Amino acid sequence: MMLPFINLAVAQRYFEDLLVSPILIIGALITLLIIGGIIILIVGTLLFFVPALIVGAVVWWITGSEIFGGIAFLLVALTALMKK
Repeated sequence: MMLPFINLAVAQRYFEDLLVSPILIIGALITLLIIGGIIILIVGTLLFFVPALIVGAVVWWITGSEIFGGIAFLLVALTALMKK
C-alpha cells in the first residue's frame, strides 16, 4: 500500500543518506568500547580509594590536621594496595 503524496525518489535519496558504512559502525563500536573501558577503570579506581578517603576525612575532622589526614589516607591506601 502506497501513499499517493510521497515522492519515492526523494524518499530513496533521504534513506540512502542515512545508511552508514559497516566500517564506520565497527569503528564507532570500538571507540565506544574503549571509552567504556576507560570509564570502568576510573570508577574502579575511585571505589578502591573510598575507604582511604573516609579514614583520612575522619582523622582530619578529629585532629584538624591535614598532615595527619593525608598520612592516614596514604596508610590505608597502601594497606589496601598491598592486600590486593
